[in-house]
Amino acid sequence: MNCYCNSEKPFTRCCEPLITTTAQAKTPVQLMRSRFTAYKLGGYGEYLLKTWFPLMTKGLTVADLSQKTREWQQLEVLSKSQQGDDGLVEFKATFIDELGKEQVHHEYSIFKRIKGAWLYVGEEIRSNR
Repeated sequence: MNCYCNSEKPFTRCCEPLITTTAQAKTPVQLMRSRFTAYKLGGYGEYLLKTWFPLMTKGLTVADLSQKTREWQQLEVLSKSQQGDDGLVEFKATFIDELGKEQVHHEYSIFKRIKGAWLYVGEEIRSNR
């Protein structure tokens, strides 16, 4: 079975080792894909919290992050960059909203590598100018 992150790799060799913590993401894109998969499947709040930059997790709990709050459908990586221990991934993720309509979440995710582990810091806001 192909991975939920649309990498076209088998789930067992893509995101599963990361979200079950038997492996560690080697790139910001791998971490972003595994976090999408964790949200899509639900129940992986511990992984999501563990891969979040600690200073940005105020008020977040494992229980809250484990809840499947959206029906995520598909992930499309638009661009990626990495300079040393800093990474940026632009992506679009489609989901079905409460009214059954397809919506798109477009994000520029910021990542930081600390002691060899990539962490999600947050999203970068860009103006439409």
